[in-house]
Amino acid sequence: MLEDRQINKSVPIPLYFQLKTLILEEIENGAYPVDTLIPTENEISAMFSISRTTVRQAIMELVQEGKLYRVKSKGTYVASPKIHQEFVNRLLSYNEEILASGRTPSTVVLSMEVFPIPAAVAKGSGLPADSKVICLYRKRLADGKPVVRVKTYLPLEPCGFVLKHDFSRESLYGVLSLKEETRIRHISRVMEAIPAEPEDVRVLEMKPGMPVHFFTSVGYNAAEQVIEYSLAYYRGDQNQFHVDIYADS
Repeated sequence: MLEDRQINKSVPIPLYFQLKTLILEEIENGAYPVDTLIPTENEISAMFSISRTTVRQAIMELVQEGKLYRVKSKGTYVASPKIHQEFVNRLLSYNEEILASGRTPSTVVLSMEVFPIPAAVAKGSGLPADSKVICLYRKRLADGKPVVRVKTYLPLEPCGFVLKHDFSRESLYGVLSLKEETRIRHISRVMEAIPAEPEDVRVLEMKPGMPVHFFTSVGYNAAEQVIEYSLAYYRGDQNQFHVDIYADS
């Protein structure tokens, strides 16, 4: 626990950085599990005989890095480790990503409907403006906590068979792979950072204005025909995305 640790004031290492390192070490060794309260700024200040300004700087940086989170009028708590995602550069299902992180994935199907393609979807996907689409809306969770909400639009022709499947239990990419003409072979993705929308607040249990990783994805079959158009809203405090970049030889 923190009260058993010491800060060395005789070395040229900033006190806030030493404190930040101690807190991280205590979190990593299990002294402060996820969602538990850490000592208050006053308590830490007295514990190490350092100023509240120093304590506040250490805690602020840990909050900004997603290691801690604050609850107004209650205190500062240990945050869940961010899920390491390779969604941006590998064709993996959500379940594969979450299982690889050591967590348990689950899915709630919020709706699955058929309707004329919205103009914005037709423009973004390149699908015909007079076509019909299946809209599959899902909330994805890790260890029971909301991680992402995703709206996926599929052309009714040739994807009508997916309506017979239960996507609270089945993988969309797995089902699409049942037919060669709907198997996803290539995906183009664009990511941007946006503040949480009212729908994110409601579905993902976020606070207004919290950061969201917003992905627009277009999936193609082997013939480069559009099969999937998805809008995914990932909680910024629960996810980080990994990208490999190679220099030209």
